[in-house]
Amino acid sequence: MQDKTNVMRILDSKKVWYRPLFYSNSISGIDVANELGNNPKQTFKTLVTVSNNNEHYVFVVPVENELDLKKAAKVVGVKSISMIKQKELLSLTGYIHGGCSPFGMKKYFTTVIDKSALNYDTIFVSAGKIGYQVEVKTEEIAKVIKVEFEEIV
Repeated sequence: MQDKTNVMRILDSKKVWYRPLFYSNSISGIDVANELGNNPKQTFKTLVTVSNNNEHYVFVVPVENELDLKKAAKVVGVKSISMIKQKELLSLTGYIHGGCSPFGMKKYFTTVIDKSALNYDTIFVSAGKIGYQVEVKTEEIAKVIKVEFEEIV
């Protein structure tokens, strides 16, 4: 058994069901889904953005899709957003590229999950470390973080 990540400890503390999964050190979300035998439409990546007014937002989208920046900006009510620079990710969130999870960031950011997640009882997201993933019940995500489900791809 691998060590528990901070994400897993947070889910434990909130009494949220999850199933840990472990994979080789692949970064591509599609490769991870394929390696674990998961549906890529049900496997989500966590993206961190910055708005024109310097606010940060987190968007969670299926690994096979790209975030629609215009839709995302509209959903959070700003003029424009862009992806943060990769070198800023660790200091801002506590996570590195390829291991960013919507759970357990250094501080809370407005978080939006693509509404396609509602098509599934569970979704797969990073457990906060490369090689670690968790399957969580979609309906229980709101027990851990304040989240909206909107069309963002």
